[in-house]
Amino acid sequence: MALVPTPVVNEGPMFAEVDMGDNSSTPTVRATVVQASTIFYDTPATLDKAERLLAEAASYGAQLVVFPEAFIGGYPRGSTFGVSIGNRTAKGKEEFRKYHASAIDVAGPEVDRLAAMAGKYKVYLVMGVIERDGYTLYCTVLFFDSQGHYLGKHRKIMPTALERIIWGFGDGSTIPVYDTPLGKIGAAICWENRMPLLRTAMYAKGIEIYCAPTADSRDVWQASMTHIALEGGCFVLSANQFCRRKDYPPPPEYVFSGTEDLTPDSIVCAGGSVIISPSGAVLAGPNYEGEALISADLDLGEIARAKFDFDVVGHYARPEVLSLIVRDHAVSPVSFTSTSSKAESSPK
Repeated sequence: MALVPTPVVNEGPMFAEVDMGDNSSTPTVRATVVQASTIFYDTPATLDKAERLLAEAASYGAQLVVFPEAFIGGYPRGSTFGVSIGNRTAKGKEEFRKYHASAIDVAGPEVDRLAAMAGKYKVYLVMGVIERDGYTLYCTVLFFDSQGHYLGKHRKIMPTALERIIWGFGDGSTIPVYDTPLGKIGAAICWENRMPLLRTAMYAKGIEIYCAPTADSRDVWQASMTHIALEGGCFVLSANQFCRRKDYPPPPEYVFSGTEDLTPDSIVCAGGSVIISPSGAVLAGPNYEGEALISADLDLGEIARAKFDFDVVGHYARPEVLSLIVRDHAVSPVSFTSTSSKAESSPK
């Protein structure tokens, strides 16, 4: 599989040739965003593909690798799951059963394999997955360190439009920012990046490398990514899938609603993966040509230079006028009082 879009002279991935400043004393991180398609309804094959891509990125020196939204489990683009107001079809219910079967448990064997991959190739890994928690699915990002440890997850707190019929809602307990040797890393997924209060919560946690896995390939997405980089004074790494109709099962097994004229080679998601600096400069991408590894070297000194101009939760904040409360505890629909009673009555 060619990972570099044409026209390209060499066979390596796309690397930015950007002047990142003259100060060699500040650390530099090589980051890669993966633009590639899920193998739909085939999670083991998708994991194999993820490992091939991760190995190639690592071979070019990547220290941090970010995959798209729902890469493991798949983004069900074009599907309605047979839903209309007041009705759900038998075919749609069967589609959900298959989609549920393609999702992964966290923790589970797929998470263990992803952790092993990160450790094997010595990279920090940010992976978009469909998480299965009983019979509810979540659009989730998993984080792994370069030693092969699973760090934790972020569940999408607000699915967009029809996504709400298939995905649950994350709560405030999974909005992490991890302090790593590469910098402080966190993620928001697709259109929740347009939620200013969520972004503010992440800025308050000190995010420096802001990962934005997405399914939005429109040109206007680039404006959002540039704005977040400028607003947060952080690097923004946005990874999207590049998909053709043939990357999904053929009809009638899988139908793209409202797009009956698609050919197998029709592009159904054009990518647009991009890396942007804290000053708003595009370091690599956006790429709309095909599957690719899109990489740039991040000069972490750029963060301080940007924050000198604008620190949204620091010297540019006005907490006496505007403030934010984040309820960051886990919530559950059911609590059992007997559990706490037994704990209180247990022998000392």
